[in-house]
Amino acid sequence: MVQRIIGIMGAMPEETNGIVALLQNPVATTRGRRTYTSGTINGITVVVVFSRWGKVAAATTVTHLILEFNITELIFTGVAGAILDDLNIGDIVIGNQFIQHDMDARPLMAKYEIPLLGVTHFESPEDCINAGFVAANSAIAEKKLHTEIPEADLAQFAITAPKVIIGVIASGDHFFSDTETKTKLLSELPDVVCVEMEGAAVAQVCYEYAIQYTIIRTISDNAESTSDIDFAAFIATIASKYAALIIQKLIL
Repeated sequence: MVQRIIGIMGAMPEETNGIVALLQNPVATTRGRRTYTSGTINGITVVVVFSRWGKVAAATTVTHLILEFNITELIFTGVAGAILDDLNIGDIVIGNQFIQHDMDARPLMAKYEIPLLGVTHFESPEDCINAGFVAANSAIAEKKLHTEIPEADLAQFAITAPKVIIGVIASGDHFFSDTETKTKLLSELPDVVCVEMEGAAVAQVCYEYAIQYTIIRTISDNAESTSDIDFAAFIATIASKYAALIIQKLIL
């Protein structure tokens, strides 16, 4: 039987620090300017790493997890900007489909189509989607956020009753910070609920290596002109706690 080894990537170092703190018997290994920390959570072997930002950095990181650390599945946590109007700061998105919104090789192939693969998007396995949804909802239902995060920090970002949805995530090497760009994306990809800079690239690598993957995003901003305001504070006080809480629920 193949040993179960879970790779856990965080898009911000604050998130991975919180997850590393959960590890039993941690051992750190440095490769390619990244620190991979191995250990166990709930008796299951995991390897935790900060992916760095952007599609290339994230794809490099997950490839290394697969080839050197022999992971059998991947969990990727991070933040995202809301495209769907109904999403608020603090809400959680479990990705079911991933598209690279900056992939455009026309006229050689259709817009968004991945060269040589013949697909425009990647789909996370249904059991991974369901597991992520249950884990995130469990953390919220048990009021874990309100016991682990000070009420003052939650109030700073108007987080009172966060929700979890399943939806399409768009990725690209572009930080959304104006309404015009957001509106243009939504006109071309109306099913997208949020945007970030790594998920679809990670999904592509997992697809090519036949690795199960779950990608979870916490909404940090509205992908408009105020997106950079208090971003660092949100990561440190909110997103880092979300990641650790959900991972504890997901790895059983």
